[in-house]
Amino acid sequence: MRALRRLETRVPPPVLLALLGLAVWWLARGMPLQFPSPALHWMGVVLMLAGVALNLLPKRGFRRVGTTVNPMRPAASTQLVTTGVYRYSRNPMYLGHVLVLIGWGLWLQTAWVLPAVLLQLAWLRALQIGPEERALDQRFGDVYRAYCAQVRRWL
Repeated sequence: MRALRRLETRVPPPVLLALLGLAVWWLARGMPLQFPSPALHWMGVVLMLAGVALNLLPKRGFRRVGTTVNPMRPAASTQLVTTGVYRYSRNPMYLGHVLVLIGWGLWLQTAWVLPAVLLQLAWLRALQIGPEERALDQRFGDVYRAYCAQVRRWL
């Protein structure tokens, strides 16, 4: 458990996404476990574009209020952003990362994306979102807890 605590907020989520994306690509090439379909290919493109949008749009909101977008330093937050997509999800950027990875797997047309997405979700929840939530709770207290009561973590 202690070893896991050392990993909290140490791996930038985009790096995790890139590593998992490379692993899915490598597994799809080396050990095909595929379900070919042109429709899945294009659904993958749509999901990747939606994921990129969900990752970029919230960053504008962070910059607009002058708070950090750095996931490695959640305690450095100066404002709690609850507008825009944050009205529907407390973690739209991470949701965007998950959509990009799912879309990548569909574009590659491989089922190897399934374990990668499960690993991504577990990693983000335990080693990124958990520490962020603790930091935001400590920083913003009752206001953050009220926000959490109204808005779901993912969707």
